[in-house]
Amino acid sequence: MLIGIDASRAECARPTGTEIYSKQLIQALLECESKRTESARHKFRLYFRDPPTAGAFPGADARHIPFPRLWTHLRLSWEMGRRPPDVLFVPAHVLPLIRPRISLVTIHDLGYLHFPRAHPWLQRLYLDLSTRWSARVATHIIAVSEVTKADLVSHYRTPLDKITVAYHGYDETLAPVRDPVRIEAAKARYAIDGDYFFYLGTLQPRKNLARTIDAFASIESKANLVLAGKRGWLYDDLFDQVRRLGLENRVLFPGYVHEENKAALLSGALAFVFPSLYEGFGLPVLEAQACGCPVITSTSSSLPEVTTKDAALLVDPQNTAAIAAAMQRTANDPALRQALVARGFINVQRFSWAACAQTVLNAIERCAIDEA
Repeated sequence: MLIGIDASRAECARPTGTEIYSKQLIQALLECESKRTESARHKFRLYFRDPPTAGAFPGADARHIPFPRLWTHLRLSWEMGRRPPDVLFVPAHVLPLIRPRISLVTIHDLGYLHFPRAHPWLQRLYLDLSTRWSARVATHIIAVSEVTKADLVSHYRTPLDKITVAYHGYDETLAPVRDPVRIEAAKARYAIDGDYFFYLGTLQPRKNLARTIDAFASIESKANLVLAGKRGWLYDDLFDQVRRLGLENRVLFPGYVHEENKAALLSGALAFVFPSLYEGFGLPVLEAQACGCPVITSTSSSLPEVTTKDAALLVDPQNTAAIAAAMQRTANDPALRQALVARGFINVQRFSWAACAQTVLNAIERCAIDEA
């Protein structure tokens, strides 16, 4: 069977959640397939909008099909019409207008329905229409959590048997950095001094950073708060809030953190603070735990699926006092931090990209059998 995959988001200079998901899952699918006997293997064809890195996806037929705008609905559709694979899988976008009879898509979250004010109205409209359409026309849907699956059933009336839940894996090369020199070098690169609480992700309203800043302002600690990541919608409001509170020297915005510095910065933090209002999965939680960083995260959406309740401090994300209390506890209690680190290492063992890839591949094969 020839399996085509939209790999347009698998190669990115500054990847965030969906780009990481695409790359890691595609690589895991290829690795999974390489372990089969040659006669039982499927063939994979990857479609790229931009030129892929040579050798990044060994074993696959890489097709570079450039196009300036509306790449999915125009260029990828054209390719599907002319040279369709047996199956198309889209891990991080929307299904093209023209597609093979068997087409699967990953839907990551429906957060725009739960917190509409956390998105610009035009983006919210696009997300709703494109996700609703993909959910309707797909042969099968991969949901990244039980919460996303429940949302699809509740809001779009998607049949339960049309959805398979496949949890993310995490980058298993991530590990605690024990070398203090390496940690200090990473901190110096981003102008971080002393102890710090750490957030890593896009700076946008859904991440609940305004309450995080207010919570930090209320605790008794000499630590800093580092909010790292790409600037998203309404990020200027966060800068204004920090200025109003007089915290310009203690709340730091170092920008995007490159992959080679992620483990060191997570390893050096007092805690990873991630009280997001809504997550389809919440990969940063696993990355922090893999690096030996205590985690403070939310009781909402998928986050209780991602971490067991004893492996992180779970707080109501809309309760600023609860966020502050969790930050104060981790700042004051080294034994608690050690316990959270130990339980975090156990928690991450529940997840792997190999398991995710096998679940996705099983879903593809079932669809092919059903359509035969």
